[in-house]
Amino acid sequence: MVRLFKKTLAVCLIGLGLGILLVLLLPVAGWLFIIGVTVVCVGLMWLAC
Repeated sequence: MVRLFKKTLAVCLIGLGLGILLVLLLPVAGWLFIIGVTVVCVGLMWLAC
């Protein structure tokens, strides 16, 4: 049950990060782009563990 929750949370994080990146296709604000990349990386690491 906990493992399923962790995977779901990781997929949500990846989706959120990709959403941020897609909204900022031409990243005017560099810090928002960095946040999007960071959220995707955290989600991928979470899926890996």
